[in-house]
Amino acid sequence: MAGTIRALRRRILTPDISETLVSTRGFHDKSPQARAVLETVGASFLAGLSSAAGARQVTDVDLDLADLPTRFQGFAYEGAAMGFALVDALTPGTPRRSAEFLAGTGDRHVYMAYVGIGWALARLPRMLWRRALAAATDPLLRWLVHDGYGFHQAYFHTDAYVHGRRAVTDFPWPSRAESGYAARAIDQGIGRATWFVAGSDPKLAADLLDRFEPARRQDLYSGAGLAATYAGGCTEEELRLFQRRAGEHAPFVAQASAFAAQARMRAGLLVPHTDLATRVFCRAPAADAARVTEELIPAGPAGGLPAYEVWRRAVAERFRSTVRVQP
Repeated sequence: MAGTIRALRRRILTPDISETLVSTRGFHDKSPQARAVLETVGASFLAGLSSAAGARQVTDVDLDLADLPTRFQGFAYEGAAMGFALVDALTPGTPRRSAEFLAGTGDRHVYMAYVGIGWALARLPRMLWRRALAAATDPLLRWLVHDGYGFHQAYFHTDAYVHGRRAVTDFPWPSRAESGYAARAIDQGIGRATWFVAGSDPKLAADLLDRFEPARRQDLYSGAGLAATYAGGCTEEELRLFQRRAGEHAPFVAQASAFAAQARMRAGLLVPHTDLATRVFCRAPAADAARVTEELIPAGPAGGLPAYEVWRRAVAERFRSTVRVQP
């Protein structure tokens, strides 16, 4: 009976793989190579989600995902985090799976895991959010939940959130008082998804981002820079084009690129395209860019800003003097 329930849960909670196809989503199809990268990202995410949704025990996902290519394992663990958060929200009793996951191998993928929890929120009624969020207790990283939520909305509701430039201004978690920064963190996720919507074409990505209100662009460009570094899909020349288009926001593209490098370094998943991106965006190898993020972790909030934004600004400022964008 338990096996039947797990199989049913897996089938209900896992979208069909066709939902991740560039043609289904209506995303820009830059080239067969870029399309393959973006669609494999989606397939890997679903592999992790499916594994977690049907897992007998949390560690089952490690066996299921062990053979995935290094480039795509992080996305699979992001999907697994979504799966565990969904199961926690929908299963009676004390939520435990996400916490067990984050205490185990999920810790190496903690940045992606928090993003995955944000995906779960986008699929759940708000009355179940508290259960899905039970493990999202880190006051520094919890804003990545909002990033994941924003990515989901832009990825699956592209007309509204990318082409229509809808803003989320009433997000109730962690509190109504923090909804202003929640909107900004969600924009970082929308920017990250815009890289996918643009099919990793830097000119199209920048064209889309430049249609948003100027006040939102810093966060949007930052998110796209993270995607360009973590997911990849373009050449050095294309990366340099995107950096030029970012203009005054180039330091925050560097910040996000360093965050992406740190996420890969922590998980032991560094790949050549990430190192290439940090060399363009940060003027530094991935290991050095990642080290900057570790050095600048703040002690807590400051100046009325959450610790996460204090961190982002400090990292952006560190790279500001080395990021000189030619007109």
